[in-house]
Amino acid sequence: MSNLEQDPAESTCGAEPVLEIATELLEPRKVWLGKTTQVRRLLPHKERRMVGAWCFVDHYGPDDISGQPGMRVPPHPHTSLQTVTWLFDGEVLHRDSIGSQVVIRPGELHIMTAGHGIAHSEESTAEHPALLHGLQLWVALPDVHRSDAPRAFDSYRALPKVALGDAATATVLIGELGGVTSPAPSYSPLVGAEITVQGGGDARVPLAVRHEYAVHAVDGMVTVEGTRLERGEMLYLGRGRDTFSVQARDDARIVLLGGEPFEEQIVMWWNFIGRSHDEIVEAREQWNAADDRFGVVQGFDGDRLPAPAMPNSRLRPRGRTR
Repeated sequence: MSNLEQDPAESTCGAEPVLEIATELLEPRKVWLGKTTQVRRLLPHKERRMVGAWCFVDHYGPDDISGQPGMRVPPHPHTSLQTVTWLFDGEVLHRDSIGSQVVIRPGELHIMTAGHGIAHSEESTAEHPALLHGLQLWVALPDVHRSDAPRAFDSYRALPKVALGDAATATVLIGELGGVTSPAPSYSPLVGAEITVQGGGDARVPLAVRHEYAVHAVDGMVTVEGTRLERGEMLYLGRGRDTFSVQARDDARIVLLGGEPFEEQIVMWWNFIGRSHDEIVEAREQWNAADDRFGVVQGFDGDRLPAPAMPNSRLRPRGRTR
């Protein structure tokens, strides 16, 4: 998915001291993707720009798109990141510049690894279901892998599950949780999991003490470590915990994101991740000039998305928090 803002603010992330246990509520901001889809953006947040290597979280829907085009994101570029798509309802057709064409459906994990550069488009299928609901996430690639060639689209239609006591079940998208490991590729220590909690249930979720975590409320109302979360909110838990508690009055769904704190200084602007202002300028100029670096997305009925103008000030790598 693209960040379609035409005047995007600089978003930068980098090293910070070791974090302790926290309960920091992150409220989303609403952003339009073109004229068709509104998302709730959790990361980057004005106070906290990353959780592990997770650097971008958009939650969209559930939207009733019956009789409407639904999602329509034109071809756009990415550098030095992975996109992670996870649907709860609906269908999205993905096309990219290395020849992938895949229909993404609920319960299927799809990862695009941009490396040095890739372009892709996303749109609802022609005969799409009535509801559209999902998450689009980005993972920052570490310096040793960020200039790799783009990787073929990774798709997983069956993912491991683990019971978390009697009240909750986790589907492990990336990394390891509760002794269960996902087959999905990651380039830094990372975890992502969808957790369903039964109504009236009380569960404890195991964590790695050295990693930092956040919990995102997708459906229903939950209480995490004593903090009440409504749909679309995220709670940052810091690091140093070996478990966290979650309770739900009615059936609910949350997504757990976490990983080893990402210590590298990075600059994130529009759909690019780099390490300096000049890298971003170069990528923007190459995209707008249709340079071979990003290739061509075949089959999309429409124009490419042009990169917006650069800000007046130089982009600087900064810390991971404000």
